[in-house]
Amino acid sequence: MCSIFGIEGKGIPEEKLRECFDRTISRGPDMSRFIEIPRGYLGFHRLAIMGLDATGMQPFELNGSYVVCNGELYGFRPLRSRLMEKYDLVSRSDCEILLPLYQEYGVEMFKTLDAEFALILYDGEHDRFIAARDPIGIRPLYYGTLPDGGTAFASEPKNLMDLCETILPFPPGCYWVDGEFFRYADPAHVDQFTMRDEAHMCAKLRRLLIDGVEKRLDADAPIGFLLSGGLDSSLVCAIAQGLLKHPIKTFAIGMDIDAIDLKYARMVADYIGSDHTEVIINEQDVLDALPTVVELLGTWDITTIRASIGMYLVCKYIHEHTDIRVILTGEISDELFGYKYTDFAPSAAAFQEEAEKRIRELHMYDVLRADRCISVNSLEARVPFGDLKFVRYAMSIDPELKMNNHDMGKYLIRKAFADDHILPDEILWRQKAAFSDAVGHSMVGDLKALAERTYTDAEFVEKAAQYDYCRPFTKESLMYRELFERYYPGQARMIADFWMPNKTWPGCDVDDPSARVLSNYGASGV
Repeated sequence: MCSIFGIEGKGIPEEKLRECFDRTISRGPDMSRFIEIPRGYLGFHRLAIMGLDATGMQPFELNGSYVVCNGELYGFRPLRSRLMEKYDLVSRSDCEILLPLYQEYGVEMFKTLDAEFALILYDGEHDRFIAARDPIGIRPLYYGTLPDGGTAFASEPKNLMDLCETILPFPPGCYWVDGEFFRYADPAHVDQFTMRDEAHMCAKLRRLLIDGVEKRLDADAPIGFLLSGGLDSSLVCAIAQGLLKHPIKTFAIGMDIDAIDLKYARMVADYIGSDHTEVIINEQDVLDALPTVVELLGTWDITTIRASIGMYLVCKYIHEHTDIRVILTGEISDELFGYKYTDFAPSAAAFQEEAEKRIRELHMYDVLRADRCISVNSLEARVPFGDLKFVRYAMSIDPELKMNNHDMGKYLIRKAFADDHILPDEILWRQKAAFSDAVGHSMVGDLKALAERTYTDAEFVEKAAQYDYCRPFTKESLMYRELFERYYPGQARMIADFWMPNKTWPGCDVDDPSARVLSNYGASGV
């Protein structure tokens, strides 16, 4: 990961801007640069992944235009070769091609990128700022209005605290120019469903996911893998191990007394032959990490915070004990193929509507979690299930075929790899367990117990009533909201709502986001 920063205007002292920008230096500890440009300022903290020498340092400049980009542009080398016929490109960095592309295509270039990115570009010819974000929002970007009316952009909201009265997430799949947002892509939208048979669909899903993993193995820095033992991370690891000639490095985390998934992660690691590490945590580790996790996340959402504690701690271990710089993870599969609560969808149309909503909001929840937990530890996240071709195809499948008609969630993606035998059947056909539960049932219990010790019943009612927006509804949610307000006072609207089952569906009107409280959870957490 890297950290980008852009300020339109020069009404704020440069020293103040540098202080705000340096709040996210952990995203890019290798090199830093902060420059004044004709209409404002640009900053870049670099985590070197592609083109590791100094020639890959940003901002890049071309004919009076400048760009800073936190991103990976997949398949950039053929483009680079073609552009070098006209432009003098000197680094091995993928992002160096952005200004030549802009010179050739303008804002239309965003539609052509196969990338995870957030960028801020100063167009010297037209003396204007342009900002853009990838269609899913895998790379973070926030914005706000400055006192002088200019706009500020940054990788994280903490960069904009004390600068902007209101901070909001930059909408994915959009670019901003002259004060307006324009949508260039919406991978959740489907014009027409793919009407093919199951065998054809599974074959294409298989091919696209393998492609999505393979392109994310391209890095000049060492790569590692998070392996929970669940289906999604196990598939990513197994595919990668089949593509590489050496044992991949996998990492799993669990509580010291009741970690569900450690045994399944070990089973996968043994089966694929990875170099596997288990990270064991305890109650005190969880409670000590909580304030740090809320601060790094910039959220008050229960699900996100619970699931982030284990991810933050395992990434902290990777940062402190290895030379790994890139981490592949298994996020986004649930939103595409269904989760425990989507078994209660009253119709295929409702299933599809929910999937579209979740994909559009992912940047505030699971994608945010992966980015922050990984980047705060000076690592880069790559998400194969978020590959644009894969997402667009998965969303185009008739939702009737994605509903749980086989007493087995995510049936199509399991079936897609059934004949490959890259995973044990016990893993491939294992029921889904909630990540925060899989780290250990006791972890959520420890957090709830802390909340009970923190508030009496009367204090909970009084304090929760202070919030008009997304009011806390349990002591645990109040504890998270108060921690959030400590670090991001008045910015609760950065998050749309609680990431909860759809309460309008029968069986989903619950007061806890964990799938464990649903009637169909069954043996998932065993």
